[in-house]
Amino acid sequence: MARSAARPAVDRSVPGLIVKIGAYPLHHGGVGAIRSLGRLGVPMYAVTEDRFTPAALSRYLRGRFVWPTTGREEPDRLVTGLLRIGRRIGRPTLLLPTDEEAAVLIAEHAEALAGSFLFPRVAPGLPRRLASKQGLHELCAAHGVPSPAAVFPGSYADIEAYAGRARFPVVAKNREAFVRRERPAVAGTTRIGGPDQLLDLARDWGPRPGVILQEYLPREQAEDWIVHACFGADRAPLALFTGVKVRSWPPHAGMTACAYVVDNPELATLSAQFADRIGFTGIADLDWRFDRRDGRYKLLDFNPRMGAQFRLFENEAGVDVVRAQHLELTGRTVPEGAQRAGRRFVVENVDLPARLAYRRSGSRPPHAPARASGTELAWFAGDDPLPFFTMLARSVGPGARHLRQLRRAGRRGGTEAPLRQGEGPK
Repeated sequence: MARSAARPAVDRSVPGLIVKIGAYPLHHGGVGAIRSLGRLGVPMYAVTEDRFTPAALSRYLRGRFVWPTTGREEPDRLVTGLLRIGRRIGRPTLLLPTDEEAAVLIAEHAEALAGSFLFPRVAPGLPRRLASKQGLHELCAAHGVPSPAAVFPGSYADIEAYAGRARFPVVAKNREAFVRRERPAVAGTTRIGGPDQLLDLARDWGPRPGVILQEYLPREQAEDWIVHACFGADRAPLALFTGVKVRSWPPHAGMTACAYVVDNPELATLSAQFADRIGFTGIADLDWRFDRRDGRYKLLDFNPRMGAQFRLFENEAGVDVVRAQHLELTGRTVPEGAQRAGRRFVVENVDLPARLAYRRSGSRPPHAPARASGTELAWFAGDDPLPFFTMLARSVGPGARHLRQLRRAGRRGGTEAPLRQGEGPK
């Protein structure tokens, strides 16, 4: 693993707490945040599903709080639990959410949490709108940001009408981010090949379908780009990075399996302008798709929290988005520097099946460097090996499932597979 020797001077008296809601123990983003701040001497704590998650066994973790949640809990109960953790830590602590539920909870209950925790202050309803496919689509339309064409059917009759005029294939996604409280319409990003398939699926979506039907951007004519950023209280970027997603799992539809840092000033400007217009502050993980057919970048996702692959990105001063957030909220200056282009990020437990799937399809992003200047592994670190071995021990079942998904995807000709419970946010 390649790491920069540069290390910004942080306030070591302010701990960090990884906050997660839901069961996804194999989440490398939380491990990355624990290592990122822990290597600087910041005391790190984490909410974990049990005592033997990879994050719980990091050498850089000062303490774990075993708190299994499902995402179906009432918000007041979750806030009470966080405040109890804050009392046990005993001093103001930086909150680092790893999923939309946690990010929305913090924003909507900021007044209750402010005495015990540090976090960026944002309009209370904004993270929920950004996490919603419909909310994000409406924000893009309002601020002139391209996004895939989409409809939001209110009934089966609406879907029948759409099926008669739509250009297939199309993509179906859950309209809202928080589907754990009820049965989701679709298990994940689902490609639909024709009107008959759409109407057959829609019969199970109930009288008020909670789906978005979206234009399909063919992967042969598209490039997947990612932006990770931390925006300050004045909405200016404290750190902003751009990169290309080379492989994902499930193929072309899921979490990042391999990505590279690639300079893209146009995309950086687009992202910073959109964040400023909507008034966003804090850490964000954006997914863009460049559509070669019309030469435009189209925004697919705006996750109002750190992304699992954030450790791909670091500037020459040793700053990533998590370090930038800690520095700003503790009153420190965030050192500037160019992003370390050419770095590669690999998620060991999913990149092998992804590599096989992409080799079969023959797809490769044209902007990926032929050779990496350094590699950041999601799980393995020589100074912190236990999370990697714990991941391996817990991946036996998921690993077999990945291979079964790969075989099924091959039989279907590469159709996207849904993200399964337990794999967590990307």
